[in-house]
Amino acid sequence: MHENKKAAIPTRVIGLISGTSVDGIDAALVEIYGQELDLKIELVAGETYPYPAELREKILALCAGASVSMAELALIDDAIAFTFAQAAQNIQQSHQPAHLIGSHGQTVYHRPVGEGIIYKKNTSHSPLCTDKDYRVSTHSPLGYSLQLGRGALIAHLTGTTTVSNFRAADIAIGGHGAPLVPRVDAYLLSHPHQGRCIQNIGGIGNVAYIPPRQGDWLSKIRAWDTGPGNSLLDLAVQHLSDGAKTYDEDGNWAASGTPCYPLVDQWLSQDYFHLPPPKSTGRELFGVTYLEQCLKDTQAYQLNPADILATLTELTAASIAHSYHTFLSEMPQKVLLCGGGSHNLYLKQRLQLLLASIPVLTTDKVGLNADFKEAIAFAVLAYWRYLGIPGNLPTATGAPTEVLLGEIHQC
Repeated sequence: MHENKKAAIPTRVIGLISGTSVDGIDAALVEIYGQELDLKIELVAGETYPYPAELREKILALCAGASVSMAELALIDDAIAFTFAQAAQNIQQSHQPAHLIGSHGQTVYHRPVGEGIIYKKNTSHSPLCTDKDYRVSTHSPLGYSLQLGRGALIAHLTGTTTVSNFRAADIAIGGHGAPLVPRVDAYLLSHPHQGRCIQNIGGIGNVAYIPPRQGDWLSKIRAWDTGPGNSLLDLAVQHLSDGAKTYDEDGNWAASGTPCYPLVDQWLSQDYFHLPPPKSTGRELFGVTYLEQCLKDTQAYQLNPADILATLTELTAASIAHSYHTFLSEMPQKVLLCGGGSHNLYLKQRLQLLLASIPVLTTDKVGLNADFKEAIAFAVLAYWRYLGIPGNLPTATGAPTEVLLGEIHQC
């Protein structure tokens, strides 16, 4: 147990995050009690603040690989920080001010460990640096993840100490920098006798398997990105509706169609689904290019729009179930959903069918708000960073050791 020297308990903290769906900024104002095993939170207020339309378009374009100048990138970075700061200020209205902000920021690029291209200098002792002094390696020893919305500007604009850039420290020691929430899940959602899967369905799906809270249970936690969550569904809805819709409300459109199971099996043969954890992914894989290939694949089966959405929804559900069956040594006794995808009733029904007798509920059913769970988690991670408590879980990120997460920006 770490001694609390810096903050009184309870501490009011704001958690801010915008996920891979780029829907808007989830803000949670929480009061935090305790530290680790005795950790408890109270959600004082939670709200989602949409991005200005022009900024959202720029973020989505950047995520899709659009070229921008460094000057424009700096402007986007500051615009995101300004919008996050506004969210932090708005969520505090009518409440006592927060002591601390934890901002995840907006991910615009994520490259897992072992991918990408780096340049290594040859053993030449030439005083001049030329092209021939370098050779190309196709595997980087470290991952890379970029979140925009700099914490220093949020601290300056709000007058509140802000912790940001949470993924960097885990990546710096060889981890994926994702998923970062499982340690929070472990303390808030574990059960003394029940193994649980906490399944977040944002743009990308990620799971944390939390074993019964017995013995050396923390070392047995497993977590990874399961694959697409809402990313392909939202892109498909926008495409199939000619921009009239941005998501499939309650999964009603998909529910009116019929999944094409041979296509689901074909898509599940993609390498990522068979890569053992720890692993992480993002829009770089399950984005526009991936959807375009999926849409081409549907042509051979002459699927209508509802059938296409039903099939893509089945891929999300099937990839989650496949992950559990493939990578868990034992199946959970309960699955708890959170994130935007937890509202997709059709997706939830399909997942329940694939998991048979295992109850599929939401974290609301066990007292933790499913819509703001991720924002709550980054409030806790900021709180831990301020107290000097490690936030990552090596069995989840693949890092060799625990490490403090986030950079502290004093106001």
